[in-house]
Amino acid sequence: MRRTTRPTPARLIAGLSAIVLPLSVTACSSGDAETAAGPESIESIGLLVQDMSNPFFSAMDRGLQQAAEEIGATANTQDAQLDLGTQTSQMDAFIQQGVDLIVVSAVDQDGIEPAIQRAKQAGIIVIAVDTPAVGADAVVETDAVQAGETSCTYLFEQLGGQGNVLLVDGTPIQTIIDRIEGCKNVAQNFPGIKIVGQQASENDRASGLAVTTDMLTATPDVQGIFGMNDPSALGAVLAVEQAGIAGQVKVTGVDGSPEAVDELKRAGSPFIGTATQAPGEMVRRAVELAQQMVSGEEIAETHIRIPSELVTRDNVNEYAGW
Repeated sequence: MRRTTRPTPARLIAGLSAIVLPLSVTACSSGDAETAAGPESIESIGLLVQDMSNPFFSAMDRGLQQAAEEIGATANTQDAQLDLGTQTSQMDAFIQQGVDLIVVSAVDQDGIEPAIQRAKQAGIIVIAVDTPAVGADAVVETDAVQAGETSCTYLFEQLGGQGNVLLVDGTPIQTIIDRIEGCKNVAQNFPGIKIVGQQASENDRASGLAVTTDMLTATPDVQGIFGMNDPSALGAVLAVEQAGIAGQVKVTGVDGSPEAVDELKRAGSPFIGTATQAPGEMVRRAVELAQQMVSGEEIAETHIRIPSELVTRDNVNEYAGW
């Protein structure tokens, strides 16, 4: 047995209805409930992502496959499709399967906490990536405030420090909140920049197009747009082009995605820059961190922030990408 204790199914389901998944009882019972010992090695990994329609999370999956192959572990990725209930059920399924490590990009950093506690009660290591998750053993993310600052500094500089700007926001998770905060931080250093609109997309291109179109209809005198991720920024590009103002508006985003790279190379595009993330590297670092935990190494830092870099038309050919 790789864990020294493992609650029996009979003990776990006693008094609960059939729909309650095993191990939920340990998180809901009294404080003296037995907690399983952690794994002696990482042999099975579950990755929970927010939305696989976003290439960012496909890159996470590739990072997982690479990291798992390097250590001889099995890997399983599940897509929550931006639904907390789905992600909770997926985590409970990983608990039932007895995986050694769960890596999670949380749909709701607070709402996922009960499931994380059940996983930890079962002796599973839980590491959050991309955005913090309450109760996780560690967090690996991009420095999201810095990413917002980097993207918006470049945008405001390219506007000559003057102009009206729209913010295409997203779902209210911490990493997106931080990017918007970073953008607003640097706006304070540009007195000629005025933020004239802010609406939340659903983090994808279609909703980025829709909310930008709405904002441009309400406030057509706009010179710059910051999209809090590349899909929303590219949706904003479509909105600008459909409005016939492509030569008047500049757009930046965050991610450093393959689609953003292609757009930077497209002649005449309003899209001028993106602050990078490293989704695959986040997952690889999470697996490395879990390896250190099971080997008993001292962990110097359990909240790791990977710096963001700026990619523009000037340096896009040197950017390694995802």
